[in-house]
Amino acid sequence: MKTLIIYYSDGGSTKIMARTLSMHLKADIIEIKDLKNRKGFANRFLSSVDAFRESKTKISPAKLDLTDYDLIYIGTPTWAGKPTPAIITLIDNCNWAGKDVILFTTMTKDGSEGTTLERLDEKVSMRGARVVESFSLNTKGKSMEHIISDTEGIIQTLVLKMYSGA
Repeated sequence: MKTLIIYYSDGGSTKIMARTLSMHLKADIIEIKDLKNRKGFANRFLSSVDAFRESKTKISPAKLDLTDYDLIYIGTPTWAGKPTPAIITLIDNCNWAGKDVILFTTMTKDGSEGTTLERLDEKVSMRGARVVESFSLNTKGKSMEHIISDTEGIIQTLVLKMYSGA
């Protein structure tokens, strides 16, 4: 089974999670870049508005060929209780038919992960994917080492679930 991890990261926490997953799962990894300037106070505010409205954005790569992958992880930070515009755009640009997907989010506010994961699930399911698992990690105030440790714990739980058939 060939595995791919696709992620967008703004502050770095989602990148740390994605790289830790990739290393432990021996998976291919692709970072999605948002080509819109999202730095600075005004742009951060507008980014939250874009996420809330599920606005599209220009991304790189704009589209991915997922043909060779059986299992695909999709990771995003949570903005305004929603997935980032870069990940929403990517989902709309790719063929997800027949793919098994695991969704993951990072957030700095408790309670927002549910709506983000639900929306991601809806989006990829509408495009023909089957969501087999999802998880979130609250990264507020956590060091890189703590995020890596938490991610390794999540990996252990996922592996146990997959092998036990739970």
